[in-house]
Amino acid sequence: MRQRIDAVDFAVDEHIWGHRLYDEQLPHLTFLEFLGVLGSNADAPLSAPTSGTVRYRPQRQFRLRGLLFNNPYVESVRDRRIPDEEKWAEWGERFKQDATKNDDEDMAYLRDVFVEFDDFAKAIELLRSSAFEARSNKRWSSKFVFPFGPDALYEDLRIDSSGGASNDRRFFARTGELLYLMLSRSARGQELGRLLVQRLFDRSSTMNRLVRTLQGEPQAADGARDVGYLPYATHPRFDRLCEDWLAILRRDMPIYDALEHLIASAGLNLLLYFLECAKAQARDAEPVEIICEIVRERTKVRALSGDSYQANQAASIRAVRAAVEGIKLTDEWQAALASEYPGAACAGVLRDNFQWPSAEATDDADYSQTPGDELVKKLGDLAESRHEQHFGKIHSAWSRSIGLSSRRQARRTRYAPNDKLLKTLVVAIVDDRMQFDDFLAEARRRYGLVIGDVEGAHLVKEKLVDQEALSENRGNLEARLASLGLLRRLSDSCSFVENPFGAEAAQ
Repeated sequence: MRQRIDAVDFAVDEHIWGHRLYDEQLPHLTFLEFLGVLGSNADAPLSAPTSGTVRYRPQRQFRLRGLLFNNPYVESVRDRRIPDEEKWAEWGERFKQDATKNDDEDMAYLRDVFVEFDDFAKAIELLRSSAFEARSNKRWSSKFVFPFGPDALYEDLRIDSSGGASNDRRFFARTGELLYLMLSRSARGQELGRLLVQRLFDRSSTMNRLVRTLQGEPQAADGARDVGYLPYATHPRFDRLCEDWLAILRRDMPIYDALEHLIASAGLNLLLYFLECAKAQARDAEPVEIICEIVRERTKVRALSGDSYQANQAASIRAVRAAVEGIKLTDEWQAALASEYPGAACAGVLRDNFQWPSAEATDDADYSQTPGDELVKKLGDLAESRHEQHFGKIHSAWSRSIGLSSRRQARRTRYAPNDKLLKTLVVAIVDDRMQFDDFLAEARRRYGLVIGDVEGAHLVKEKLVDQEALSENRGNLEARLASLGLLRRLSDSCSFVENPFGAEAAQ
């Protein structure tokens, strides 16, 4: 019998990937949720808990988020030609009208820490300018300041008119909790945890002190909660992600610049975890392959890259079908079919494995007398329908978000990594410098990226593309990296990819 997962009527996606990965929780939101779990466990970061269950108590920071994202009148008050005291009084009355009544009505403490109202307004402007999706049309309680330190972290909330706050699991859908579990289950998780806390949770940093000045004392949720469900105790992708993050954090760059690469690395590795689990469930032994077009006008690799994208897009629905249909190959299913009441017995097997149908529904004659094959078909239809709502959109949403896929200059989506992602790959893979061919081989080994003729030799052998097209694609990447200052040509046949934040660059 599989572990029961609360809050779902039936569990198919969850047993393949965990509870839960979610398409609307893009990598930057996943990272913020992860930091919330990490901050709550900063005493033993990314360590296996003694109780066997990871728990955390997220911050809510009503005052900070209200000042930054539910405070549209601070600029208009600042621009008025009235005495400073009157500005404070007018602003205070207007802010109080929209307060959530979660200890955010009396903001008089701000007057004691800012000399003039203009200083206060400039602080708000500075932190807003760094926020994620500050200009989006999301509700104000679902906007986030840049994670400058522990006081800048808080969870996504829905706040009603009476000030009641709840996490509706739309933008913090537990993907960040799974990211925490993945890293805690990696071989070097504890080492990474200590490094993350050391680099990211400095309460004395200038920007964190500014955030704390606005927020005051932290505001946390009423109680601790359990994190989500991850079905694997170990997985090679967990270790790969951990190694990438350790490499990024040890580069010679400011931590705030490193965050961009940590987020992109998390997004890429989570996407690969999603595809790898899908292929494993479908018993597809071939490794994940991502054929990338390096855009330079139209190339012969474009169609092949589009085909690669579509094949990976279809992988997850195949996994769902395989998970449900696979129950018919088990001994317990055969025993149920041979029992005195096969309908009820088959329903029981499905309930033990997928939480469907419920015990109450099984007692109903429609289920207890339904043939096993029909029950499997019904569950399969339900699972596919639910999968298409969110899990089935993960590949397209995340690949676009991290800059791996694009429709630019094309009729359909294909893999075409942008400059930001290419830079993250260099930062993660290259310590100081690496021969270009070795870089391509390593990108293939770590992430399944196929760019040049050596990595795509099997495609040439299968006559899916000619060698010249892949060689041209390789040349396009070489030119791109050179234009970004990430590659140096020593001769026509010898080029080195250089990490500008490596040890040699720092000397």
